[in-house]
Amino acid sequence: MDLLYFALLCSVLIFVHELGHFVCAKIFGVKVLTFSIGFGPRVLRLRGRETEYCVALLPLGGFVKMLEENRQEAVLPEDRKRTFESQALWKRVIIVMAGPAMNVLFPVLLYFAVFIGETRFVPPTVGVVLPGHPAEGRLIPGDRILEVDGERVSTFAELHRIVTKSPNQELRLKVFRNKEHVEVTVVPEEKVVQKPLEIVDRVGEIGVRPSRPAAVVGVSRPDSPAFRAGLRTFDVVTEVRGTPVKTFADLEIALEESRGATVPVTYLRPVTVPRALGGLAELAVYESGVAALTPESGHGDLLARTGIEPADLYVAEVPEGSAEWDAELRPGDRITEVDGVEVTAWSTFVERLFAAPDRSHVITWQRSGQRKSGTIELRREDWIDEYGQHRPRFYLRASNWSPMVAEPFVDSPSAFQFALESAVDETYDVIRFIVVGIVRIMEGKVSISTLGGPITVYDVIGEEGAKGVSYFVWAMAVISINLGLINLLPIPVLDGGHLLFFTFEAVLRRPLPLRVREIASLVGLVVLIGLMGIAFKNDVERRWDVIQGQFKELVG
Repeated sequence: MDLLYFALLCSVLIFVHELGHFVCAKIFGVKVLTFSIGFGPRVLRLRGRETEYCVALLPLGGFVKMLEENRQEAVLPEDRKRTFESQALWKRVIIVMAGPAMNVLFPVLLYFAVFIGETRFVPPTVGVVLPGHPAEGRLIPGDRILEVDGERVSTFAELHRIVTKSPNQELRLKVFRNKEHVEVTVVPEEKVVQKPLEIVDRVGEIGVRPSRPAAVVGVSRPDSPAFRAGLRTFDVVTEVRGTPVKTFADLEIALEESRGATVPVTYLRPVTVPRALGGLAELAVYESGVAALTPESGHGDLLARTGIEPADLYVAEVPEGSAEWDAELRPGDRITEVDGVEVTAWSTFVERLFAAPDRSHVITWQRSGQRKSGTIELRREDWIDEYGQHRPRFYLRASNWSPMVAEPFVDSPSAFQFALESAVDETYDVIRFIVVGIVRIMEGKVSISTLGGPITVYDVIGEEGAKGVSYFVWAMAVISINLGLINLLPIPVLDGGHLLFFTFEAVLRRPLPLRVREIASLVGLVVLIGLMGIAFKNDVERRWDVIQGQFKELVG
């Protein structure tokens, strides 16, 4: 099956590439003698009016043979104006550029086919507003965003795209809130995103998430009504008075009128199974229960009347031996401060730590109503990424558990536009990544050992094809862009080499001598073979490393 995927990939991409040359040559009246996909023995041959169409056995290349004056075949007088050399320089540039251009543009169609298949979208409803971000105080959970600067949005993905592209620009939002329309202005803050190969993106962010917190409770005070009723941190409330509860907002509404009266609360409690599956997995099961909750009377909020709050700031897991464990942080503790500054959400807690990941931080928490504190350092791991660059990576070992409840999916009335814009954005990102990668290799910042050859392509295509059609199409798009950009390198025998010759021709106002072009092509062929040899060597070394790893696992 992997071989079939590989053959399909090569055949399609080569066909697309050569089709670009073929179509442009035909448009400009150049006589095309042969259009061939593959090399080696021909398995299919069709003769057209003036072009022979061939499919060869080995789908690792192809060519479009045009009528040229410097070839040994005789050129008839009536075909003199139909040779490749007889065309104006700009026409020859277009013909040569057409192949790589098709490889670069073809992924737009491939990505479009993937995105157009997405038929279920998250609505543009605010689920969570992150503290300390532009949306705080302007948007509230439950807001349905209808328009941005007069442009209608029907999915959260559309909202995200607009916000991402608008750092430091004021946006006017039309919001549906409490059965009425309101106007809200917000200025997305600029967020710097570090990517591989030293690529830096500056994107906009307002600090909203589309899903709402589930009805998972945190109970920190042992003297609270919730604790006395038997509720504990991380209990998932499912019903109040027999009424189903899904989100924490539902829980707040269900208990809003309960002041001094006992209310039956049904919950599920996650209980860890020790050594699940013989220690092969970490597993928890739910145990059901019912609590008789008696909220205090008065006009306080839910926390004041019951001792119940969202479980967002409560620590769910702390690995033994971690810096957090050594600081005596334990599951069930509620984070309150970082470096003396109060935090109101786990996201804020994490942001404060990673704002200065390479220094110590003093964190403060509550346990059974008592205040505790300790000093931690984020775990640092220095590693070499797949591009040969040294990169530090920091980890927070403690984690919380705050599951979210997604809004019901909606259909997008602008699915075509969404798919097209997403396809163009994705193609642009891949092009930029590959171009930067080539530049980094030339600069010596990325090892040439990252080059991959046909074995790597074979492995990648096999892996992605096994996952499904959309993954295969995605991988095909990336490889197509690679093929197009590599063909533009100024190496004679590649399309980029022809463009280099044309550049000299434009400057000198005459073609380079045939002998010069032949020598340059020979040198280019040697360079290309050398690069292919390096890529093949890298492929073999990677495959050998995989085999050694599998062997060690087998015997160890």
